[in-house]
Amino acid sequence: MALKEYAGSIVLEVDGQEIDVIDLNVSSKTGRKLVKTMNSSGRAKGFARGVSEYELAVTVSIPLSGEIDWEAIEGAKLTEFPLAPGGKRVSYLDCFTLEVGEKYGVENEARRDIKLMSLRKVVE
Repeated sequence: MALKEYAGSIVLEVDGQEIDVIDLNVSSKTGRKLVKTMNSSGRAKGFARGVSEYELAVTVSIPLSGEIDWEAIEGAKLTEFPLAPGGKRVSYLDCFTLEVGEKYGVENEARRDIKLMSLRKVVE
């Protein structure tokens, strides 16, 4: 059995500026919807295609200076790429901010939670 390498840590860039990310969660909705019809079998028979949605939840550490204005993000490009060689870059285009929050704890650094939506996803 051959040893396999898996994806590990990533680097995140916002409009070409590298960001110190603690956590990144990406949720994709396909936009497909179940189509229910009245038929003798009493079950649905298919689906309709819809509009895809991409939601990103990013947790970053809060720097003392030089922080991005997260609330003002509109039309940004977020790119994630693995640190390991050979991995594919994934870009989320036309991103805009939905929510921005702050989190402080005794044991951890100050963190900022950001929720964004993206209109397109491109695997490079």
